Amino acid sequence: MELLVYSADWCRDCREAKRFLDKHDIAYTEINIENTPGAVDALLENVGKRAIPQFVLNGKWVQPYKPGRGFLYDEMAALFDVSV
Repeated sequence: MELLVYSADWCRDCREAKRFLDKHDIAYTEINIENTPGAVDALLENVGKRAIPQFVLNGKWVQPYKPGRGFLYDEMAALFDVSV
């Protein structure tokens, strides 16, 4: 499994997403949009906006949060086959 996490240091939802992944020992590569050339362009091309965090799981873009709801624990637990 290859997992990329588009994030930024200032993003609260990003920190929560990484805590979830770390808690469940899910390996990922972080792409910080603030200092990775082309990262914002990739977001705009694939998501249509600068919405983070974003997961790219085996090439498929997944938004692990909903504005106003925060991180989607149940949905991400099911996606990664882990318990909440």
